[in-house]
Amino acid sequence: MSTIAFRLPASCAALLLIAAAPPDQGRVAYVIDGDTFRLENGERIRIAGIDAPETQPGQARCRAEIALGKAATARARTLLDGRTVTILRVGRSYNRTVARVRLAGRDVGSDLVATGAARWWPRWQRKPDWCGRAR
Repeated sequence: MSTIAFRLPASCAALLLIAAAPPDQGRVAYVIDGDTFRLENGERIRIAGIDAPETQPGQARCRAEIALGKAATARARTLLDGRTVTILRVGRSYNRTVARVRLAGRDVGSDLVATGAARWWPRWQRKPDWCGRAR
């Protein structure tokens, strides 16, 4: 029991150091879709807190979602391709880094939501429905 008491604070301290890590910068090499891109160093980044419609038939729930996904991808490419972004890593998902992303001081997720290319997707909530009538 005393061993656990000594290990717990050290592991908590390690988590705090990771959480307090400063943001990094990287140049966007390629936009994969409306909420995921690859940096020049090869790292795949998934923008935290948002969802963009899918572009692949096996992942999209309807044809309309694919069309919306292609438009979202085009919007993300216009915004991000070749630009240097600031990355604040918050987790991992499907072999991707999940991060808050900033471009020229602006939150990229907020910008994509504001243009309709993405929707807010709070953690632990159901994925947004891109095929429904209500927006």
